[in-house]
Amino acid sequence: MQLTDTKPIRVLLVDDHQLLTGALSQMMSREPDLRVVGVAGSVAEAKTMSRERVDVVLMDYRLPDGTGAEATRAIKARWPAARVVMLTALNDDETVLESIQAGADGYLTKDKAVEEVVGAVRAANAGETLLPRSVIVGIAQRVAAARDRGIERRQVEPLTPRELEVLKALTEGRSTPEICEQLFIAPNTLRTHVQNIMGKLRVHSKLEAVAFALRHKLVEPPRSEDRLY
Repeated sequence: MQLTDTKPIRVLLVDDHQLLTGALSQMMSREPDLRVVGVAGSVAEAKTMSRERVDVVLMDYRLPDGTGAEATRAIKARWPAARVVMLTALNDDETVLESIQAGADGYLTKDKAVEEVVGAVRAANAGETLLPRSVIVGIAQRVAAARDRGIERRQVEPLTPRELEVLKALTEGRSTPEICEQLFIAPNTLRTHVQNIMGKLRVHSKLEAVAFALRHKLVEPPRSEDRLY
């Protein structure tokens, strides 16, 4: 990859499986643009190690003293700009939704190769949404069931037609380059649209915006036969 003069991405690993964190640490140590600043094996350790600024957190969901969602809330409260990617063996809607509501910016299962996880760190730091299309479809189905049971919808500021186009693209799991090409806009313009969407919907991440949009039928849900992320 082409290196720049920017500071390395500060990565915190939160997982009590030492074989995994060891492999990830070793792999990232060979990447000039990445620096592991800590390895935590519990919620308590994650809270302690995140006292110093972190850019990306790879977070296990099941920890000895709680859940990754709990640790995510604490880290996001301290470092709102930090990107938290859930890295777990679990792949059920309940876990995904709780992670999103806690402020997670992505979700990867542990069957991903170490090399893929390293790439995901860079993508998360760049602001990409890391969520398989198949999982987005599952969320759409789950929130549709919640709508049928009846939920209270909070009042939000209406989105512009362009913002709705961006939101639909996000629910389709499209990357920043794909959205920019599709809508003929620059990355900085897309970033502004996303920030405006999050502000109007009063959410804290793109993933939470996707969940809100699907729950309240702001856009049509993706179809299971669509291309996967």
